[in-house]
Amino acid sequence: MDGTRRVSLLICDDHKILTDALTTVVGLDDELVMVAPPVHAAEDAIPIATEHLPDVVLMDIVFKGGGMSGIEATRRIKEASPSTKVVIMTAHNEDRLLVEAVEAGASGFLSKDEAAQEVLSAAKAAADGEVLIDPGTLTRLLAQVAREREAQSQAMMLLRDLTEREREILQLLAEGMRNDDIASKLFISPQTVQTHVRNILGKLRVHSKLEAVAFAVRHGAITV
Repeated sequence: MDGTRRVSLLICDDHKILTDALTTVVGLDDELVMVAPPVHAAEDAIPIATEHLPDVVLMDIVFKGGGMSGIEATRRIKEASPSTKVVIMTAHNEDRLLVEAVEAGASGFLSKDEAAQEVLSAAKAAADGEVLIDPGTLTRLLAQVAREREAQSQAMMLLRDLTEREREILQLLAEGMRNDDIASKLFISPQTVQTHVRNILGKLRVHSKLEAVAFAVRHGAITV
């Protein structure tokens, strides 16, 4: 920071002790200003960020009570205010969560083990465009993204081999229909349905109807 402006900040975390500590330190720092008191639910951060367009949002990733995740809130905040930098504060080190946060638009990650002053120094760095991620984590996440892209590419190749009839049957299976019901709906014999199901399992390289449906849903081929 060059000291010519104050970084506007919003804190969203369900640990009140942490948010109180950060608020206290912000009050002692001439380079930072809170746009609103801390919020303790991810969904509460979205309207505040939309109205005030803070430079930085410090965002928890998992909230108690099963409400909106910090990842979804990050995505919505970035849609409303693309210039806002969202920094994820987390005690979780799961690569899948971190990849999802990056895809949602997060500018980096901080451990909740960091001292309050270190967290706010990182917020200033994020406001200046720094990416807050250590090289080891970055390497892991890039490898994870590469693996997932390869898996998605292979899945698309398998799904492209399905005929229109097989896709139709797969969709009906996803809707909970049994083979006999599918046969009646499509005016074909149950044996023909069974043959189609067997072909679907072979083409998708799975072992059950449930696994086939899960595979197709995961890769966007059908809806539920």
